[in-house]
Amino acid sequence: MSKIIAFYLPQFHPIPENNAWWGEGFTEWTNVGKAKPLFKGHYQPRVPADLGYYDLRLPESRIAQAKMAKEYGVDGFCYWHYWFGNGKRLIEKPFEEVLHSGEPDFPFCLGWANHSWEDKQFNAEGTSKLLIEQKYPGKEDYILHFNSLLKAFKDPRYIQIENKPVFYIHSPYRIPDIQVLFQTWQELAKENGLKGIHFVANTYNMEDIEVFLQMGFDAVNTVRMFHIFKKENDFLSALKSKIGKLLLKKGQVVDYAKAAKFFSGKEDESEHVYPSIFPNWDHSPRSGRGGHILHNSTPAKFKKHVKEVLRLTKKKNPPHQVIFLRSWNEWAEGNYMEPDLRFGKQYLEALKEARSEENF
Repeated sequence: MSKIIAFYLPQFHPIPENNAWWGEGFTEWTNVGKAKPLFKGHYQPRVPADLGYYDLRLPESRIAQAKMAKEYGVDGFCYWHYWFGNGKRLIEKPFEEVLHSGEPDFPFCLGWANHSWEDKQFNAEGTSKLLIEQKYPGKEDYILHFNSLLKAFKDPRYIQIENKPVFYIHSPYRIPDIQVLFQTWQELAKENGLKGIHFVANTYNMEDIEVFLQMGFDAVNTVRMFHIFKKENDFLSALKSKIGKLLLKKGQVVDYAKAAKFFSGKEDESEHVYPSIFPNWDHSPRSGRGGHILHNSTPAKFKKHVKEVLRLTKKKNPPHQVIFLRSWNEWAEGNYMEPDLRFGKQYLEALKEARSEENF
């Protein structure tokens, strides 16, 4: 049976840096709460239901999330991990508490979001002031980074593939000496009693799959969504999109059912390719009018999409029947599974139903 791993955003608690950049008490809920509908029928703002506006410093919130995820067919969380070089981390507290407390008893792995932070992520004007730079100081920093994660890698909850802890890298091309990283971590893993590290690359371009595998990654997670906003089927649509982007600074709105036709492909049948599933996407809480939006997503449409990806994945050997769910709780991207006031648990129920029909 396929293993579904959901990305998990830890930015639902205040930190000093975000307080300084965005104002006291800033969390991801700040963006979610101020979102407004941009056109007729646009589903905003989105309001959480069962779990409420949680604070991830509280163990009760983390435990409730894991319990819900497990009940509805999610096999583990991939916590986004921020290491900017020279030991600098951000929003690490929720995962550190999970690791050191032993709760929740729910499988996890880590995904390195190795990119600089700029204010355009949350600024409707799209400015590009650098907030914190992602650096790659070299081998000594890779050693420091590995050692900071060794306790996690050895935790019995840590997700392994072929007896190796999974480590996901968001932006492989940004690492200037990635072979040094691979060699250093594989050696350190074996020195510390591990069989090795199972490195997974993120890609939006299917042409990069073979490049990343040859580079030394064990697998590639395909993300077939963002290119959809660049594709238009006719001249008038393309012209309208270009005018909106250049003159009105507007993002694109694409129907979910139309986009879902491109969410999976023949590459996803490969043993070393892990596909993605998407309940929705709406970046407008962060980007305002410039945010790209999938429109008219429903639990039924999501279920259909999930079943297709499960069909492709079941052809593989069991260790490689891996699917990444984007995401568990990316509320400011409209990309979440947690219950909201409009749909309640219907997306979770759709996932559970799709999984129950997986072997039929």
